Amino acid sequence: MSIFHLMLCSVVTFFVLYAPQPLLAQFAQQYAITPAKTGLLMTVTMLPLAVAPICYGLLLTNYSKLKVLKITMLLLALCSAFISIQQRFELFLLLRFIEGLLLPAALTAMTSYIGQTWQGQCLRKNMTWYVGSTIVGGYFGRILASNFAAWWNWESFYLLNAALLILFAMLIKPKQTQDVHAKTTPPSSPLDYLRPLKQIPLLRLYCAVFCMFFCFSALLNYLPFILSNEYDLKDPKLIGWVYSGYLVGALISMCTPFLNKLHKNNWVVLSTVFCVYSTTLAVMQWQSLNVFIVSFTFFCACMFIIHASAAPLANEISSAHASITNGAYVSFYYSGGALGSFLPGLIYQTFGLGLFLLGLLLVCALGGYLIWLNHRVGSATQ
Repeated sequence: MSIFHLMLCSVVTFFVLYAPQPLLAQFAQQYAITPAKTGLLMTVTMLPLAVAPICYGLLLTNYSKLKVLKITMLLLALCSAFISIQQRFELFLLLRFIEGLLLPAALTAMTSYIGQTWQGQCLRKNMTWYVGSTIVGGYFGRILASNFAAWWNWESFYLLNAALLILFAMLIKPKQTQDVHAKTTPPSSPLDYLRPLKQIPLLRLYCAVFCMFFCFSALLNYLPFILSNEYDLKDPKLIGWVYSGYLVGALISMCTPFLNKLHKNNWVVLSTVFCVYSTTLAVMQWQSLNVFIVSFTFFCACMFIIHASAAPLANEISSAHASITNGAYVSFYYSGGALGSFLPGLIYQTFGLGLFLLGLLLVCALGGYLIWLNHRVGSATQ
């Protein structure tokens, strides 16, 4: 399977995950529910993503990654088709939960396929391309869903997504691929597979990724409410276009391999980017729409650079099987996303934007501190 085909599969898979996000305010009005309850549409999808990838990682050590990816994409297409015809919020939530059970299989299969097929600079390059495709999928999933809702109806986008998932899934031709990181003697039990994850630098990296995505998920999940309540932007189409900062961030993240060449210790680069990430949250306290959008753009760029740097770095420093390393990475990543999509919403609707942003800043600072701890032993973990 070519990296280009895998990127296309990634894009339409991330349509599934993020399409409801810019429409949350519209769903809150349509179903007559609170912002925090509407946020459950993201939370119930991310909760399985926080737990299941480790299980899928163990499964994928012995099964074809591409076969699992193909079957999962077809099942996601079925869920998308059902969402387009459902009429009740509870059924919508149930289908989103099922999607959450399926998505980690697809994401872990894709990252594991990259981790087992390439190494060295090719691994970094292809993982960066993959991360870029997830960003493009997240952006166009949001922007197309919001514009379809404005032009026709939001259900029409789900039907389009179902068709694309089926198309790219049918083009996948599963075959056995040699694992370039495979050991001569495979572990004898699941615990033997998981034991290498106990490396302290690796656990710090995973926890920093948790903090990073907690902040990112919180801000993007409640962005429609912030724009509507604080800046009086209520048109779903206009809210969708604010996510353009997300796409600019995606383009900036493509320079991640160049940034990693600026210093021989990649932990230094990550620490610096975390500092900028925290600064953007502080600047958002200034009540100006233009300042908010500029800060939001840099916020997105920093998140993508951290993600594009951390994913290959985890594969480089881990001695675990590629499927286990990437399964754990996806678990920590979406654990942060699941909590970030709900808990900060309670702060926002109770105390307002100021304390909401302050809470995110503290979590972000914790992630930066964990990376800084690894920076002190960087030469030994590169």
